[in-house]
Amino acid sequence: MTRIAIGLLCAGLAGSVTSDITLGKGRRESSFHRVGTLANYRNNPNITDETVSEIVAATADGKTLIYTDGPRGEVGFIDITNPASPLPAGSIILDPTPADDVVYEPTSVDVLGNGYALVAANTSQSVFDPSGSLLVIHIPSKTVVWEIDLGGQPDSIQISPDRRFVAVAIENERSETLCVGGRENGLDVVEDDDYVSGVNTTEDLCEEASGVVGGLPQTPFGNPPGYLTVIGITGQNPAAWIRHDVALTGLAEYAPEDPEPEFVDINHRNQAVVTLQENNHVVIVDLARHQVINHFPAGVVTLNGIDATEDDVIALADALANVPREPDAVAWIPGGWGHLNIATANEGDLFGGSRGFSIFTPEGALAFDSGVSLEELAVRHGHYPESRSENKGTEPEAIEYARFRGQEYLFVGSERGSFIAVYLLDRFGRPRFTQLLPAPLGPEGLLAIPHRNLLVASGETDDPSFGVRSTVMIYELTREAPEYPQIVSRDRAGSPIPWSALSGMTSIPGRPDTILAVWDSYFSESRILAIDVSSKPAVITGALTIQNGSGNYDPEGITVAPDDTLWIASEGNASDSRQNLLIQTDLTGQVLTEIGLPTEILACRAASTNRTTLGSGFEGVAVLRGRRGAYRLLVAQQRGWDYTTGECEDLDDDGGGLNVGGEPNWTRIWIYDPQSDSWDSLAWELAPKPANASWVGLSEITETPSGEYLVIERDNLTGDFAELKTLARVDLPATADRLISHTEKVVYDLLPDFAATNGWMTDKPEGVAVTADGHTYVVTDNDGVDDWSGETWFFDLGPYWWLFR
Repeated sequence: MTRIAIGLLCAGLAGSVTSDITLGKGRRESSFHRVGTLANYRNNPNITDETVSEIVAATADGKTLIYTDGPRGEVGFIDITNPASPLPAGSIILDPTPADDVVYEPTSVDVLGNGYALVAANTSQSVFDPSGSLLVIHIPSKTVVWEIDLGGQPDSIQISPDRRFVAVAIENERSETLCVGGRENGLDVVEDDDYVSGVNTTEDLCEEASGVVGGLPQTPFGNPPGYLTVIGITGQNPAAWIRHDVALTGLAEYAPEDPEPEFVDINHRNQAVVTLQENNHVVIVDLARHQVINHFPAGVVTLNGIDATEDDVIALADALANVPREPDAVAWIPGGWGHLNIATANEGDLFGGSRGFSIFTPEGALAFDSGVSLEELAVRHGHYPESRSENKGTEPEAIEYARFRGQEYLFVGSERGSFIAVYLLDRFGRPRFTQLLPAPLGPEGLLAIPHRNLLVASGETDDPSFGVRSTVMIYELTREAPEYPQIVSRDRAGSPIPWSALSGMTSIPGRPDTILAVWDSYFSESRILAIDVSSKPAVITGALTIQNGSGNYDPEGITVAPDDTLWIASEGNASDSRQNLLIQTDLTGQVLTEIGLPTEILACRAASTNRTTLGSGFEGVAVLRGRRGAYRLLVAQQRGWDYTTGECEDLDDDGGGLNVGGEPNWTRIWIYDPQSDSWDSLAWELAPKPANASWVGLSEITETPSGEYLVIERDNLTGDFAELKTLARVDLPATADRLISHTEKVVYDLLPDFAATNGWMTDKPEGVAVTADGHTYVVTDNDGVDDWSGETWFFDLGPYWWLFR
């Protein structure tokens, strides 16, 4: 009965087959592999400081990377002589007089040969008093040798391919709190500000007055328009370089008197393409003549099949009409037949964000628009940022073009989804998606180094001290099959099955090709997912919503019982407003029963004044099989509970004492008997807590075909700081003393598997399943792409007995 019933479940979950091209496989071709990662904190002496990498450039030999670090007012250097082992090479402070009130904030960088880095630095006192400099840095000595006044606040910088010109977009960025265009009693409604006169207001008042918060033009309030600075490079002496400013006013349809240039790229004809992001306009400038030679609006796009509702559920069911593209990064690309086209990453800002990228001819004709495909890619690969649904979704910000091994590549970076979409351009300049790469948290810059077959991405989000740090990641083009993704989803009803934040997993008896998983409380609906592990990458074939229960669940574990029902372990919170529960469902996801903890445990939790240790509860569930179809359930409790009342001492988990962080050194494996509705437990001795960790705990328990159990035990540290990520094999029925000690665990170290991904290591191996043929799979929780990059690793570790040989 079990095999037949589970087969029916899998059939009900199955979705339509997705094409190979949609999954990014297609015909056999080269692919990019991440080979190295360097955290930017390694270039700074104080680990508690925020330090980021925004824009990155490379020396001509491709062996040194130089990146901007705005929060620290520095540029950093990375030695990538061996790209698989990037090394910190120091940093320099840009401000020549740190004691005064002027701050030098780098906004962009490019490199002249191997000798000089040109850094655009913002020195503005305010948006109403913009200023900036071009700093010339001698790379071998890491010293600023010259400074050129730019006359305004710079953003992007680019050196022409023939090294004759430098173009700098002088943005003179807008105030995002100023209310523009509204009228109330004949006055411009502005937010109270030291630099403008007006009346106090709120966003609602601005809207009522038909104004736009942060709108344009802001020139009436003293914020000057932006422009393009062109500097002629005459020889190696920067003192002889000549600056010319090219006005960009009078071009855009929206606020033509107040252009805000954002990004610049230069082609081999010394033509610069400049995006005016908030103006939703694109301008082409002849650098030699310092003249605008063409310009056009970026236009609008209507999106059908996106998630525009922030409700903690991913649903590509919304539509937005006439959304301004508002492009950020821009790149010249081949357009076929010797022509050039212009590719834009449409991040959006003031009014829009088309959630994709576009390709235009230099005359302004739209040659291609990605529509909703980038959002679908994010959903299919588990990288969709639901928390940004009401804003700009995946928010494509970076774009880069390069020719590798005779093929034209286009790379699009998603700031909020933290991924890079890789496209091949055909002979007509049309893009075809080939691969999705995991990127640093909040990727800001992309850099191709074709002669070394390298791609580089820099991340602008940092979490000091021991959190997820800002990194630079390096990818190499190889002739091997892609390593990422390791799990994707199929289509259902015309769009990819949503998934993210995977937690517990389980095998299906008699089905070595399919496992079940749940996602956690990051989402407001609890779902069960079916995963086909017979293909690579593994494919999520369908999903069921857990229904008709009390709700407010946090699913962290799942198992298939001998009576053809499913049991889900739901983790509670410290206050027990969400209780630790065992939820029994049928094979359609309908809740049959909910089982809470014994009343004496709940009473002790309620009486405890130490709430910290109570916040981590049920983290996995497995079946302990008995005779004639009888069974009990084993439930892993993540961390020990330390009660503060004497009458609860016998129920306490601190029998092994408290560690230096004040947490119990023990936790427990609960045992629930559905037939007698009774609870029991075993104590689990936790591994010693690493110095920088807050805690060590359990994340999963699952059964093996031989009747043993695998338990995930880990610390809560990420990246360079992670020390404990393990699978422990135990024989629970043989635990006569009711304590699983260190000596009774056979441990497999997961750290080498994580290190092999060459990225910033996650803290969360959350699910493990062993299939009927003994294959072991471990999945990581990507936290719903919130304060994490969205990477999900689905490790196929091979036969479980081989892991513990």
